[in-house]
Amino acid sequence: MFCYQCEQSAQGEGCVKIGVCGKNPDVAALQDLLIYAVKGLSQVAVEGRKVGVNDFDFNRFTCEAIFSTVTNVDFDPDRFVDLINQSVELRESLKEKVKTAGGNVDQLTGPAQFSFATELGEMVTQGEGVGINSDHGIDPDIKSLRELLIYGIKGMAAYADHALILGKTDDQIFQFMHEAMAATLNTEASVNDLVGLALKCGEVNIRTMEILNEAHKETYGTPVPTEVPLGAKASKAILVSGHDLKDLENILKQTEGKGISIYTHGEMLPCHGYPELKKYPHFYGHYGTAWQNQAKEFAEFPGAIVMTTNCIQKPKESYQDNLFTAGLVGWPGVAHLEDGNFAPAIEKALEMDGFPEDRNGKKVMVGFGHDAVLGVADKVIGAVKSGDIKRFFLIGGCDGAKPGRNYYTEMVEKLPSDCVVLTLACGKFRFFDKDLGDIGGIPRLLDVGQCNDAYSAVKIALALAEAFECGVNDLPLSMVLSWYEQKAVVILLSLLHLGVKNIRLGPSLPAFITPNVLNVLVENFNIMPIKTVDEDLKEILG
Repeated sequence: MFCYQCEQSAQGEGCVKIGVCGKNPDVAALQDLLIYAVKGLSQVAVEGRKVGVNDFDFNRFTCEAIFSTVTNVDFDPDRFVDLINQSVELRESLKEKVKTAGGNVDQLTGPAQFSFATELGEMVTQGEGVGINSDHGIDPDIKSLRELLIYGIKGMAAYADHALILGKTDDQIFQFMHEAMAATLNTEASVNDLVGLALKCGEVNIRTMEILNEAHKETYGTPVPTEVPLGAKASKAILVSGHDLKDLENILKQTEGKGISIYTHGEMLPCHGYPELKKYPHFYGHYGTAWQNQAKEFAEFPGAIVMTTNCIQKPKESYQDNLFTAGLVGWPGVAHLEDGNFAPAIEKALEMDGFPEDRNGKKVMVGFGHDAVLGVADKVIGAVKSGDIKRFFLIGGCDGAKPGRNYYTEMVEKLPSDCVVLTLACGKFRFFDKDLGDIGGIPRLLDVGQCNDAYSAVKIALALAEAFECGVNDLPLSMVLSWYEQKAVVILLSLLHLGVKNIRLGPSLPAFITPNVLNVLVENFNIMPIKTVDEDLKEILG
């Protein structure tokens, strides 16, 4: 196997025996084969659009299939066998539709005509033959940019799928996915061509995040600043981790009146700010962090745990018996909940002890999306003009288990008292419970939301630039970002599309970026790796 799509790639180069995430070689090969199959589907889809053939069910499958290969989403080989078989059936069916409409698919080569195996063992062998390093003659920079584009599409597919679940979509997203996936097969594509496609991916992702934001607000209301307890309540318990708000809503509905308290974990913390979710009286609070002590937290949790999307590495045996997965998430040996039916998890929660007594803990604030922040824009602008706020720091992104992420805790702790921190995604769990006080009633730590809410951070930055009549790069704003998986990749591409410069990225730079590609990013956007906190603060603050 070879995989280097996440920040924790072994030795900073790539995982070759087993993934640091726990992904085994068979699953890695099956994921590579599925991506190859999706490229073939995309080739046919591109031809189909030329003759007016555009199938929504096919588009949705493409999105879900790509999302399933994001880090820590699905480690179940049997499910990949099903997805690959489905992709072949859909490819052949789409070919017939295109031919009937007058299109020509016979001239297509590569995965569009590839004869895929149907059994697991043969599929693994085929996957090993079409993986990242299968083309030994490819220019390293071209390979690097192809993978950057594919990982960006993977992140965008995750956001698009969350929006689809809530009934929101935009066909331009699917059109770009197909065109870009097919373009990764183009042997004539230059470095400039692929850089352009990567930035286009960032542009389309902004629209993807926008419709996801619309879907969340239309379904659950506009988030409002909300205090969330970090303790526990004496009752039976279910812990919900991941990202999917629809699954959380279903769990809240199905546990009403059953004496079960619902807790969030990791990326679900911002859900407490949504009016249509916080109205449930048994939606109690938040339990644990994102990564640092996750296995211990899950093992000690006295109730059922429901994982809705990628947020943990391969589950430990110590808590597998009370762990359930939902949606696209799957791991061998872990019960999977189908069709929004959470009865098995509820039954498990009722069997378990729950919390025997109340546990008092800290409280944190959530709900500072762009609507809340821009609602007090006059106060924020006034504080900047008066000098009370000297600088904003966007510190957030992905968390992870590899050492080095304490940098972000130290950064927040060492910021001067006239600086405000905007944060989002699970990276905030390195410092989310710090009491930083306020500046004239404006909290110095503003939780913008999930990684799914990155659109809010973009809106805040653009609105501030407009208010101060300057470009984003001229704002008193520094971005210090952490990354782990592919949603972070596509957010970075979105920022680059907007022309944002001087981003500090860590804990380490992507293994799939070659020195030449990195030079392009440095020359055009001044992307830089994090150093020490003291060095970076000295450069930022002068």
